[in-house]
Amino acid sequence: MENLRGAIASNSRIRVTAKVKTFVLDTNVLIHDPQSIYKFQENNLAIPVEVLEELDAIKTEQSTERGRNARRVHRILQELLPDSRSMLEGVELPNGGTLSVIINPYLVEPNRRSPAMDRLRAVLPDLSKKDNRIIASALYVQEQYPPPTVLVTKDVNVQLKARAVGLESEDYLNDKVPEEAEEASYREIPLSIYELQRFCSEGKFELDSKAAKPLYLNEYVLLRSDEGKTMPARYFGDGMVQRLKIPEYVKAPGGIPIRARNLEQQFLMDALLDDSIHMLTCFGKAGTGKTLLTTACALHQTLEESSKYDGVSISRPVISLGKDIGFLPGTLDEKMKPWLQPYYDALEVLIPSKPPKEPQFASKKVSKKKHWKHDEAVASAASSHGTNGHSSHAAAPLVKPYERLLKSGLVEIEALCFIRGRSIARRFFILDEAQQLTPHEVKTVITRISEGSKIILIGDPAQIDNPYVDSRSNGLVYCHNRMKGQSVAAHVTLKKGERSKLAELAADLL
Repeated sequence: MENLRGAIASNSRIRVTAKVKTFVLDTNVLIHDPQSIYKFQENNLAIPVEVLEELDAIKTEQSTERGRNARRVHRILQELLPDSRSMLEGVELPNGGTLSVIINPYLVEPNRRSPAMDRLRAVLPDLSKKDNRIIASALYVQEQYPPPTVLVTKDVNVQLKARAVGLESEDYLNDKVPEEAEEASYREIPLSIYELQRFCSEGKFELDSKAAKPLYLNEYVLLRSDEGKTMPARYFGDGMVQRLKIPEYVKAPGGIPIRARNLEQQFLMDALLDDSIHMLTCFGKAGTGKTLLTTACALHQTLEESSKYDGVSISRPVISLGKDIGFLPGTLDEKMKPWLQPYYDALEVLIPSKPPKEPQFASKKVSKKKHWKHDEAVASAASSHGTNGHSSHAAAPLVKPYERLLKSGLVEIEALCFIRGRSIARRFFILDEAQQLTPHEVKTVITRISEGSKIILIGDPAQIDNPYVDSRSNGLVYCHNRMKGQSVAAHVTLKKGERSKLAELAADLL
């Protein structure tokens, strides 16, 4: 054992300078981002051997992102640490830092004592827990090597326990967006009344360089004159703002018209209906209309004559609020139905169950749309036949219009756990509750989108149930921050509640 300790302490490649730190990585950091090993610049990285044991238990999860990331970490470590000597002494990384695997001799030999380990055993006596053993290994690194030691973990409780025993600890910050003060959902740009009139007549206006400098491509703004007159617009780059192009309302065949009820919803409708925007992120608290308006615009575009989309795909992460009720029986659609009930509610509102008063179903180029039209006619005929009493058989059960959309394939339910490897073409893809996903998971979904498709990521960064992301590191906020200013991307923030006065008060005050 003396030789082992000598190999760890004496021959280590850990760098010692005034500006270098030693970061000890927890398992959840590597699972969250397998490439995190390369993202600590010229600092020392130490991985406790207990982390390898936890990765070994996770790698067998075949159908989960955690399992795939654990296997990726194993492959990276196998490449960087090809033999036992490199594991014990450490290796230099391409970015100038070092990487080593730490074996804590105080855990190998329980009789060995040190002030740090005595303090740990007094505060966290159960060293059979992996979290406590990882903290113990970080304390050993802090005790043995001069550079400041920091435990990096995404588990808040582990951070608190580490600080309780005198160890610095922090979250993995590489994929967190910068912390900013809360801003308005859109910018206001002052114009003279003559400039505003010119914008209204021409549909576009060139801003001066000072006003255009803080704007990013496809940002929505409100032009305001000194007299209080306003006009919404979108920034198209090169100092040019243009008028929004939105219809008075959108509707599905046989459905009810849906109109934008406030300025922010006008922004959202413009982005949803613009074919040049292939990716849209939308923040909005409960009741702001993000689900209903997104679904309405998706159906409006998909079911029209000249539609470029073959249908609508809807998905959301399966993360429950409160205690889990266990496995759900049935087919994939039946399993996903409880999670996507908000969209069934939206479809019920958009296309009521009562039959249309006038013919609404023109012939479509896409065969799935023809099938849906045929099912609609058959269901209506069967209902009428049974009502008039001309059939001796029982009347066929009524099928809701949105159920015919699902059966025809015009609206599909996607499970995110099966999306890897797919190529989603000519679909209007809605990803709800995107704030529950990690940046890597959002990247996996967006990279499935082919030419001719459009993806909408919606959610509320203030409502997160995933324990490993927060309001600054979740996939929705990260995606908006990284894609901001790209010609194919846009962003809208909804703040005004439209569900009811009670719902808005609850969202703001509770």
